[in-house]
Amino acid sequence: MSLEEAARQLKMAGHDAQVAFDCVGLGDIERAQEHALTLRAAADAAEVALSRALTDLTPEQAQAEGERAVTALEEAS
Repeated sequence: MSLEEAARQLKMAGHDAQVAFDCVGLGDIERAQEHALTLRAAADAAEVALSRALTDLTPEQAQAEGERAVTALEEAS
């Protein structure tokens, strides 16, 4: 997995966290739980990608790839 995938998964986790939070406020606990589970899965996938990057990339490579990943996600939005 790449840092681009890690960034994408973290963005998805953030979205699911916000939706879960909003659902709690609306009293829709079942839907909040569903989004809490999907945010956990996304966060876990991001952690795996980041863990892999720590072993595979030099700090310089990580910086360059990370900048590319964030830029690509911002442009896609």
